[in-house]
Amino acid sequence: MKKIIVQSFKIFLSLTILTGVIYPIFITLIGQVIFPNQSNGSLVIKDGNIIGSELLGQNFADSIYFQSRPSAINYNPLPSGASNLGISSALLKEQVNNRKLEFRKNNLLSDSIVIPSEMLFASGSGVDPHISVEAAKLQINRVIKSRNLSIDKSKLLYNLVDSLTEYPQFGVLGNQVVNVLSLNLKLDEESKRWKTQN
Repeated sequence: MKKIIVQSFKIFLSLTILTGVIYPIFITLIGQVIFPNQSNGSLVIKDGNIIGSELLGQNFADSIYFQSRPSAINYNPLPSGASNLGISSALLKEQVNNRKLEFRKNNLLSDSIVIPSEMLFASGSGVDPHISVEAAKLQINRVIKSRNLSIDKSKLLYNLVDSLTEYPQFGVLGNQVVNVLSLNLKLDEESKRWKTQN
């Protein structure tokens, strides 16, 4: 009996060291060597400061920026999550209607324009960093107006969205999307350049 207990303890200790120490260190080292940016959270750094992550959505409330999809957790990644409201929920219906009206009003859209679903429903994580290309392009007129850009810059903004479009993985998994943080950072850069040209 004593021999079995000793053997069991040795196996337990060996597996603990192997799976709890050696394996995590090994995987961490591989990640840091091969995928350092992704391993460290795909952080976005500007002027030496961390301003976000490519993997986490942020709230861009200022009208000069492209806006992210709604979040049930106010874009707080700790803890991430959804509203868990079902299709029969009166509260969800009210939220969707309010978001639809607000999106149309803010972006000067007519009632005939169909609003992309991701701008009406919060994501499952609450921190989805992407919106559809269509949702981004529907915000262009508002961005131009808010930044006091000339209307001829609209074509440049459409091109900007197209240049940052991420395509489905392997050509079939997912949809064409745009990372909102990357888009807004590029927008700031381009806006400064456009104004210096005028």
